Amino acid sequence: MMAQIGQKAPNLGVSKWVQGMPTNIDQEKDKIVVVEVFQVNCPGCFLYGIPEAINIYNKYKDQGVRVLGIATAFEDFDKNTVENLELLAKTGEVIGETKKALTQYRKIVDGNKLPYKIPFPLGMDNLVKESGAPSQEKMLAFIKSQIPEFDDQPETYRKEILARVEQYFKSKEYSAETFDKYALRGTPSAIVVDRKGILRDVSFGQMGHLEPLVQQLLNE
Repeated sequence: MMAQIGQKAPNLGVSKWVQGMPTNIDQEKDKIVVVEVFQVNCPGCFLYGIPEAINIYNKYKDQGVRVLGIATAFEDFDKNTVENLELLAKTGEVIGETKKALTQYRKIVDGNKLPYKIPFPLGMDNLVKESGAPSQEKMLAFIKSQIPEFDDQPETYRKEILARVEQYFKSKEYSAETFDKYALRGTPSAIVVDRKGILRDVSFGQMGHLEPLVQQLLNE
């Protein structure tokens, strides 16, 4: 089931919760759910996305807002692993490009650790090893989540997009369930679900819009 704004939000695909009690969207009834999707090897996630999610958590955790963190992988599969997520959760240690960037911006402590603690539950996206060519159905579902009016486009355009998407899927070592289900375009991304379990927003790389949206949903 592909996620659609305005429809019931599908559950996150989680292979393991490494921090906090296991949960999912359907278990957070009557709560506003903010899901911060990041990669362990993603500097922008730790400079911008996760701090913004922590701010939301600190301000609204007692007002019926639940913040969850999902580590995913669509690249650097050797670094964006559950082992490195567990290391992060247990010790605050960062790796790879994240460590380099935090060091450069002087936002690191003890040589390789985050200067802040991530206080909300952390889970690892469910990664499945890819094999064979992607099905037409899978490719079309992915395209239509990005281009809803795809069927109305000229045939030459549709063929070009299908070819590009097929190449994209073939280049992926793994398929990440949450990342694909919500048709995310990168990290950091945020998923926002209202009290009724309806998906209200999916954003990539944006800053500053989450808090006003949370406030709006609290007032509904």
